[in-house]
Amino acid sequence: MGARMVPFAGWDMPVQYTGIVEEHKAVRQSVGVFDISHMGQFIVSGKGAEVFLNRVLTNNISELQPGQGQYTLLLNTRGGVIDDLIAYRISEREFFLVVNASRIDQDWEQLESQLTSEDDVLMANASDFTAGLAIQGPKAREVAAAVFGDENSFPAHNTILVTMAESGPMWLCGTGYTGEEGFEFFMPAETAEAWFRKIVDAVKAAGGAPCGLGARDTLRLEMGYPLNGNDLSEDRTPLQAGLGFFVDLDKGDFTGREALVAQKAAGLPDKLAAFRMTGAAPPPRPHYPVAHAGEIVGEVCSGTQSPSLGAGIGMVYLPLAATAIGTAIEIEIRGRRFPAEVVKKPFYRKPSV
Repeated sequence: MGARMVPFAGWDMPVQYTGIVEEHKAVRQSVGVFDISHMGQFIVSGKGAEVFLNRVLTNNISELQPGQGQYTLLLNTRGGVIDDLIAYRISEREFFLVVNASRIDQDWEQLESQLTSEDDVLMANASDFTAGLAIQGPKAREVAAAVFGDENSFPAHNTILVTMAESGPMWLCGTGYTGEEGFEFFMPAETAEAWFRKIVDAVKAAGGAPCGLGARDTLRLEMGYPLNGNDLSEDRTPLQAGLGFFVDLDKGDFTGREALVAQKAAGLPDKLAAFRMTGAAPPPRPHYPVAHAGEIVGEVCSGTQSPSLGAGIGMVYLPLAATAIGTAIEIEIRGRRFPAEVVKKPFYRKPSV
């Protein structure tokens, strides 16, 4: 389809088809489809699955009813983020986890290391056998109706529909990484090409387009969604990343909890802040130095030129004293410092109708 391909997490991935800005706007204004087959899928089941997952993940799995999902994190004993993921409850004893492509092996190793002989748990890594597509945008529901022949196939936000088609099992998940309405659709890998072509046809008929990694990155950053490896790492905790809402310190013990409790009591050394360039400047990029009060205090984690806002945006870990909304900072780009200010997330908000 003319995509420009790049290496990503061991995969060859389309970074763009027609252009990042065009694809970005397609998702904001109509609909786009992303190939997310690189992402990993784990199935955790058994009588002890709920207790086990609550012991290794930060959010409270017990709050999920069958068919519901939640954003959660997998931590090391220091409280650092190994991965951020979505956990869905299929039934009382079965869970479906969608994990980041670059962390599949590390996640699997961490989960296996936490299993004990007393756990009544079965784990299956379905990543190699499962493909995925993300349909995102205001017309995603229209695409779902065209592809599946029924708008009722469209999953509500943070829910999962598991169905069986002639082509095999289908997991329809009401989640995404763009801030728009949409769903993620996982299926057996050998059926993926046929589904992709069918969905691309429906997306184009709705005025949308296939989209690559470039637009996926600008869309998620406009919403302030973190990217593992850029904004999240094993050296910083979810509290530092501003993800405390997804950490239930009251549910009982879990891996990393002790470190989080200690950090909360001692005070955070720094925190992930959002910034926007305040004047004409080149786009901010990862690893550009960031200055506050004349001193270099950090480096850009994620940064780009926002197609929706027409301004440079990004995220950076800053000392707490520099994280107040409106704080003036500077981004050093090719030896020059350009003004920016700390702003509230998300960067982009949908226009009120």
